[in-house]
Amino acid sequence: MTKATNITWHDSTVTKLERHAQNGHRSCVLWFTGLSGSGKSTIANAVSNELFRQRINEYVLDGDNIRHGLNKDLGFSEQDRTENIRRIGEVAKLFVDSGKVVTTAFISPFRSDRDQVRELFEAGEFIEVFVDCPLEECERRDPKQLYVKARRGEIKDFTGIDSPYEAPDKPEITIHSDQLSVEEAVEQVLTYLRDENII
Repeated sequence: MTKATNITWHDSTVTKLERHAQNGHRSCVLWFTGLSGSGKSTIANAVSNELFRQRINEYVLDGDNIRHGLNKDLGFSEQDRTENIRRIGEVAKLFVDSGKVVTTAFISPFRSDRDQVRELFEAGEFIEVFVDCPLEECERRDPKQLYVKARRGEIKDFTGIDSPYEAPDKPEITIHSDQLSVEEAVEQVLTYLRDENII
């Protein structure tokens, strides 16, 4: 693939800080990571809903939804997973530049990929949220029957079965979703955002 070399980044006339001032809150990305079935999407959407209720500019980037459009050309090989996360990191950065609190819900199994996304952001803007749930509980829930299919060999390279998941070393937030209700998990995230003076 030929890469363009004659391009220049154009700064927005309205700055991110000006957007923060108008919004009355800072912007960031809440990067939810964890196994399939851990509760990432459920909690991310619940957080987003509560932020919206509080009149905070927010948006959810959901893994399945992104693969319907922007990343529909990607499969689930290690290389494609890395590209999937790279692209969504760049999209999340645009949302943060626009002044929003953006929540993402992606397995994003590789630590190095998440670390590369973190480098796109200024200090304090990338908030890694590890939704920690035992594999056995994720399999018990299995809302999409993906683990069943993976165990049968119908899905290859499935995270947690025949493809690894690398848990974060030092996430900003760890949610034990097998021990907390969705409401408790949401409050844990909102407390962090308040404590960091983001909202």
